[in-house]
Formats: sequence, structure tokens, C-alpha cells
Amino acid sequence: MPNFYPKKINQRFNTAKNFGVADNSNANGKSASFICGVSIRFSLQIDETQKQINEAKFKTNGCGFVIATADFLGEKIVGKKLIELHGLEDLELEVKDEFGEFSADRKHCKEICFDALHDALAKYRTAQIEEWTGEKALICTCFGVSEERIEKEITKQNLLTVEEVGDVCNAGTGCGSCQPLIQEILDSGEVA
Repeated sequence: MPNFYPKKINQRFNTAKNFGVADNSNANGKSASFICGVSIRFSLQIDETQKQINEAKFKTNGCGFVIATADFLGEKIVGKKLIELHGLEDLELEVKDEFGEFSADRKHCKEICFDALHDALAKYRTAQIEEWTGEKALICTCFGVSEERIEKEITKQNLLTVEEVGDVCNAGTGCGSCQPLIQEILDSGEVA
């Protein structure tokens, strides 16, 4: 059978292991391209306590470029904590290192994989916010850390910086948008 794809794309396409749906998935995202009519869906199983991806699967009607990229991404994110993903920028470099630069007519194949993965992670974050039932404000929506927990950790461990708070409870280490709020808590000196 002839190879229709570059060697590394073809190898990954023929040996894809992450096709399917994650058991007990709690983060699902999708994307599509109108360029060629392809769609893709990522399903992730994320450990609620550790915020670690235990399983990543995908389904697509896409070509070998899409399948290879999605399979590679699924392999790379399993076992990673959400804090380690840093907006998926490192993964984009890893995809380039693995498969080389995608030609202009194939860039959308890679882009929809990342879009679907971003969508899954964004929906997971939204679900975390919607499920919040604490009495005090939810400060870090990436990791579901409340104002109360931050205050307790500051007092208990005599934390002085946003970085120290992040090291202890992950607050502020995701998207970073809550770091000014954490700094306000530190500056207020009114912690429990």
C-alpha cells in the first residue's frame, strides 16, 4: 500500500492508539474545519483532586494529518497535570519537532486538533466554576481554589508571595488572571 503522507505522519496514522472515547470523560471539546469538512472531538478524563489528565481520546473523520496530530497530543497530555500544559504552547512546539512544519494547505489539520483540546479544557474549567458551592469567593477558577483556602494556607504556612501560594495550592499557576487577587489577599493582612 502506498504512503500518502510524510513518513512520520503515516507511521502515527497507521498506529494511532488514542482513537475512541475516554472512560468517564469529564472534559469534552470539539472543532471543525470548513476547508475540508473535517471535525474532531477530544474526550478527557481528568482527576478532580490532582487535576491530572488520566486519559485522552479523540474521534475524527479527518485525514492522516489530523489523526496523527490528535494521537500525538493524546499521548503527550496523559499523565500531565493541568498546571503543566501552559496553554498548550509547549505542545505546539513538540508537534512541530515531531512532524515538521505543516504545509499551508495542511495547517488547519493541526489547528483544529488544538482548538478541540482547548475547547475541552475550557469546558472543564467552566464546569468547575459552575459547580462551586463554597461560601467564600472562588479566586482561582483554573484549580477551584477559594479565598478561604488561600487565606488558610497563607496563615498556616506564613506565605508571603503569590508564587509561594501557587506552590502550596496551585492558585495563580494556571492562566494567571487571579494573581492580582491573591496579591490583594496577601497585602490585606486580614487573613484568618
